[in-house]
Amino acid sequence: MMEEKPQPHMTYHRSKTVAVMFLFLFLFAVLMGRMVYLMVFRSEYYTMRAKELHERERSIKAARGRIIDANGRILADNRTVCTISVIHSQIEDAEEVIAVLCRELGLSDEYVRKRVEKYSSIEKIKSNVDKSVGDAIRACDLPGVKVDEDYRRYYPCGSLGSKVLGFTGGDNQGIIGLEVVYEDYLKGQNGTILTVTDAKGVEVDAEGEERVEPVAGRDLYISMDMNIQSYATQLALQTLETKEADSVSIIVMNPNNGELLAMVNVPEFDLNDPYTLPEPDRAAEAAETADGAETGQEQETEDASEQDRLNAMWRNGCINDTYEPGSTFKIVTAAAGLESGAVSVTDTFHCPGYIMVEDRRIRCHKIAGHGAEDFVQATMNSCNPVFITVGLRIGAERFYSYFERFGLLKKTGIDLPGEAGTIMHRLEDIGPVELATMSFGQSFQITPIQLMVTAASIVNGGVRVTPHFGIRAVGTGGADEEAFCYPVQENIVSAQTSETMRYILEKVVSEGGGKNGAIEGYRIGGKTATSQTLPRSSGRYIASFLAFAPADDPQIMAMAIINNPQGSYYGGQIAAPVVRQLFENILPYLENMDYNKK
Repeated sequence: MMEEKPQPHMTYHRSKTVAVMFLFLFLFAVLMGRMVYLMVFRSEYYTMRAKELHERERSIKAARGRIIDANGRILADNRTVCTISVIHSQIEDAEEVIAVLCRELGLSDEYVRKRVEKYSSIEKIKSNVDKSVGDAIRACDLPGVKVDEDYRRYYPCGSLGSKVLGFTGGDNQGIIGLEVVYEDYLKGQNGTILTVTDAKGVEVDAEGEERVEPVAGRDLYISMDMNIQSYATQLALQTLETKEADSVSIIVMNPNNGELLAMVNVPEFDLNDPYTLPEPDRAAEAAETADGAETGQEQETEDASEQDRLNAMWRNGCINDTYEPGSTFKIVTAAAGLESGAVSVTDTFHCPGYIMVEDRRIRCHKIAGHGAEDFVQATMNSCNPVFITVGLRIGAERFYSYFERFGLLKKTGIDLPGEAGTIMHRLEDIGPVELATMSFGQSFQITPIQLMVTAASIVNGGVRVTPHFGIRAVGTGGADEEAFCYPVQENIVSAQTSETMRYILEKVVSEGGGKNGAIEGYRIGGKTATSQTLPRSSGRYIASFLAFAPADDPQIMAMAIINNPQGSYYGGQIAAPVVRQLFENILPYLENMDYNKK
């Protein structure tokens, strides 16, 4: 019997079946490989993704580090507050939740309802809620309502040192002052609360909560002494009122290491309410909007104007603003003259009441002139013609080099934000007239802190220090302590020049124009100044006095600046008494605090 041969069409179908079978096997192998890859090699990743889908995260703010003064007094602390939030999927009785939150938080029904009924993983209702209110809401035990404890910055001393300490914003982050400069030390590390939910977003009670505890920020210890700061503020406010001045600044510093014991710039502001403008500003703002509704552009302009007023209120004139220093700068001119050999203490001069520089007649403050005088007497008399003569002897190029050598052309490096730099002529633009006016502290501008640091380097033996408040940062329980170091520059002037300058400036206070700064029983050195603001025709003056004690070995330096006083405006008459009163109170105090008694 003959064997039947397979038909061609049967062979074709068999091959097709085999091909399809191998295709399915290949696909199955690929799927199995992919499954093995995902379940074995990528299991950790997808486990975490699945966990994230069923976890709800809430932040726990870290306690911000405190700011502590030289005597251990807390200047910036934390108060426990609460953040109230709702989770829509967990709310069982929305009307009850709305009623309780409106009642306890003092919010409108519309505001709360909008957030309670919003479909979101978690919705914040209000932050910075007093702890007592948060506890009351927690006691209601409302499903879907979360009460998380938080921290709010609190300043026990109110407005004292406001422009130095600075403040924090709603996120507890530093805005101005030391709060922003030392943010990395103070802020700490936030923690989290993790809760597990089912597919509907309802918390799974059996899973509980997983907490990652926050790490508190480090405490910042500063050199400010609040006893000195407080008294300096009282003096500044008294002067502001009696002299009807625009502002009054007082700085107190250790000239040997740059530690700042006080920095006052009144009017100050309330650190616990830093966004409230003074009454006159609020009245002006109300008057601007009293005429009716505003356009969007007008509102935008008003918002910008309000921010400008806030920035002006927060501004620290001791470091942010420059001014013509006037006769206090003669300390620098004298030091440069002595150091360069352009003048000696025995050199004699004659002051007729003016001096001609090219075609410019520059007068002395004493119109009749001082007559014959030596350099010490000229400094005691604050004689402009003599200092112009010394400046011209030094010469523009060499005088400019002393600006660089003394550090006047760079910033001091103070640990506060927004320090302004010196506004100075270019060397090629300094002619005889510019050099003459520079010699007695006009035609250029510096900051008060720059002048003070430069003067300190001239009388402390020739060491330029970095002014600062920060001393060290210390973690919880004394751990993780870090002491701060600041650069110094030596040989600013020779020891001989420094000694001579101390002698001359003591004479200024004991017998010269600074005699209103003298204190019986103490050796005080210093220099007064009266400078006119631009334009010269404005009739606005700045009175100042810079002093140090003891005169033969300075341990403390202070400076008072009165901006636009009414009535008498001479530094020797109104600024010197301020520093004298300050020293009368703080010198005995500092002696008791183990400062050297001289």
